[in-house]
Amino acid sequence: MTAFLEVQNLVFDYIKQDGTTVRAINNISFEVEQGSFTAIIGQNGSGKSTLAKNINALLLPASGRVLVDGLDTADPASLWEIRRRVAMVFQNPDNQIVSSIVEDDVAFGPENLGIDPDEIRRRVSFALSAVEMEEYRKKAPHQLSGGQKQRIAIAGAVAMQPACIVFDEPTAMLDPRGRGEVLDVIERLNEQGITCVLITHFMEEAARADHVIVLDEGEIKMDGQPAEIFRRPEKLRELSLDVPPAVQMAHLLRQRGIDLPEDINGTEELVRCLCRSQ
Repeated sequence: MTAFLEVQNLVFDYIKQDGTTVRAINNISFEVEQGSFTAIIGQNGSGKSTLAKNINALLLPASGRVLVDGLDTADPASLWEIRRRVAMVFQNPDNQIVSSIVEDDVAFGPENLGIDPDEIRRRVSFALSAVEMEEYRKKAPHQLSGGQKQRIAIAGAVAMQPACIVFDEPTAMLDPRGRGEVLDVIERLNEQGITCVLITHFMEEAARADHVIVLDEGEIKMDGQPAEIFRRPEKLRELSLDVPPAVQMAHLLRQRGIDLPEDINGTEELVRCLCRSQ
C-alpha cells in the first residue's frame, strides 16, 4: 500500500514563558498507509496530541518533516490543500459545534470552501448517513447526548471529503455507550476508504486498529499490529499502560488449559473463540 502520511525525524519543542524549551516530540519517524486505521496510544504528556496537530499543520516541526500525501506541512503554499485532505476531530464535541441546527453545523465546512449549495446538501446527507444521524438533522445540538454530538462533529469532518481524519482522543469525555458509538463510526469510515488516525489512551480502542504506535515522553517505544503489541504486557506496564481486558482474560484462560488463538484483541472475538471451543 501507499504511504499517505510520512513522519521523518520529527522534533517539536514548546517554548515556555521564560524562554526555555520543552521537547514534546523527540526525533520520531513512521508512516501511515493510505486507507489504514492507525492508533497512537500513550499516557497523558506522552506527546500524542502534539503529534496529531503536526499531522495537519496546526503545529510545525522544529526539525524533521511531515509529509501528507507528498505535501510538506512546512510549505505555506501547501497549507490549505493539507487541511482539505486531513480533517481533525477533537476531544470535546461542544468546542467543535458552531451552529444551532445539526445540518447547518455539518454544512459549515463546505460552505467556507465555497462549495455549490446543491453539492453541500448532498454532502450533508451523505455525512449524516455515514454517522447514522440522519433523523437528527433538524435537531439542536444541545439536545443530543455526548456521543451523538461527537458523531455530528465527525459528520462535519466527513462533509469536507478528506482523505484522512485524525481523531484526537474523541471519546475521552464520553460514557461507555458514547465511546462505542464513536468507535463504530470510525471503523465504518475506515471501511469506506478514509485513512483514520486515532489518538487515544484506551487500550481497548487501540485493539480495533490495524496498526498501533506507542508513544512515551515524545518517543516511539513500540510499533506494530495490535496482537504484536499486546503480547508484551510487561513492556506496556513499564509505560504505565495495560493490555485490553479481553486480551488479559484470554491469557488467563490459556493458563487454565483452554485452547485460544494468540491474536485475540477484543471481547467479541474472545466470545466467538470460546463458543467454537465448546
